[in-house]
Amino acid sequence: MSFNALGLAEPISRALSEAGYTTPTPIQQQAIPVVLSGRDLIGIAQTGTGKTAAFALPILNKLAAAPKPLTPKSARVLVLSPTRELSGQIVESFTTYGKHLRLSVRLAIGGVPIRKQIRNLSGGVDVLVATPGRLLDLAKSRAVRLDEVEYLVLDEADRMLDMGFIHDIRRLIAMLPKDRQTLFFSATMPPEIARLAGEMLTDPAQVSVTPPASTVSKIEQRVYHIGRADKPNRLAELLVEEPINRALVFTRTKHGADRVVRVLAKAGIGADAIHGNKSQGQRERALAKFRSGSVTTLIATDIAARGIDVAGITHVINYDLPEVPETYVHRIGRTARAGNTGIAISLCSPDETPLLKSIERLIKVDIPATGHRVEPRGAAPDKAKPQRASRNRNRRRGNNGGNGGQRPQRQPHRGDEIGAVAFLRDSNRPAADPTS
Repeated sequence: MSFNALGLAEPISRALSEAGYTTPTPIQQQAIPVVLSGRDLIGIAQTGTGKTAAFALPILNKLAAAPKPLTPKSARVLVLSPTRELSGQIVESFTTYGKHLRLSVRLAIGGVPIRKQIRNLSGGVDVLVATPGRLLDLAKSRAVRLDEVEYLVLDEADRMLDMGFIHDIRRLIAMLPKDRQTLFFSATMPPEIARLAGEMLTDPAQVSVTPPASTVSKIEQRVYHIGRADKPNRLAELLVEEPINRALVFTRTKHGADRVVRVLAKAGIGADAIHGNKSQGQRERALAKFRSGSVTTLIATDIAARGIDVAGITHVINYDLPEVPETYVHRIGRTARAGNTGIAISLCSPDETPLLKSIERLIKVDIPATGHRVEPRGAAPDKAKPQRASRNRNRRRGNNGGNGGQRPQRQPHRGDEIGAVAFLRDSNRPAADPTS
């Protein structure tokens, strides 16, 4: 099937051709005719499946077919997304596909001054893409009115739930007219999300292109069983040893992301971090460098990474394993896109072994392991005490003597940086044996 077969208006088909798009993805083939017909839609699709075009193209087509004057402070289309980055990419998509249409597309997200957004909305807009928190702020200050919205899109609803936006979304829905077309997209459908869909949609059609929580077959997955204190050195070694084009490294916390950047810098490896404590400008600059290839390693938290769609990511590295197994699927789905292969590597410390087992149960795959699987601390108390005593003796001596050259247990912050510096000093040594 080609895009021409979907019956899109000539200006939209021309924009797609100019952008190099010829064949719709499965989610686009299924969703576009449903949206054009006017029905509500539930789309089960993960990031990277082409779902943005699946709702943007038919909405643009309907706007072009029924032009109308804009009401001040109003929007004809409202797209809600969980993160600033994803919102920005949705705006880019609408702008690209609608470049030959006389339609306005505006962005309303946090992290940037609100006054410019208020000015942009004052005359009304055709398409408004927003994060829930900033849109509520604009609505409370009466800078935007939602009573004339004709099309509502809720993108990545399950991530909205994870981020605690469900109550905000319900408040926003109460401001919308009942007579509207609603498109609801989610990678998974937990009970809370199913209830929200039931509240928002009327007799929806459902399309699904990827089973929830499935993994891409073209991704090579492997796990390293190592101590937590050894993670910085192992990560630095991997970034040197692996044939990396772009690597996306996930940490569990914002401070952890910054710490990894510092550790890698001491090892002579350039990296940027992206997380909620970064300003919008810092996040955009980090993403721009990652896209251009001037920085090949990006450290991210799950929330900040949501919506990152950068071509050519060859490696996803789980520095910390996620606490929610489905999140692992979201993470590794950033690689092996557009027919390419990819590699997903996890660094699993003993206390994370239960998390790894949960992931393997979910994806129904035993991830190939390098190193011995180590049970969580406390599983072998008869061995734990002598190890701790040995480390304490080494700390009192102030060196590594008396333990066969074994390094003492490092503290989480300073020890990580010391380990990376040691790696830098010895960067010319042969590649480490992956089984060590």
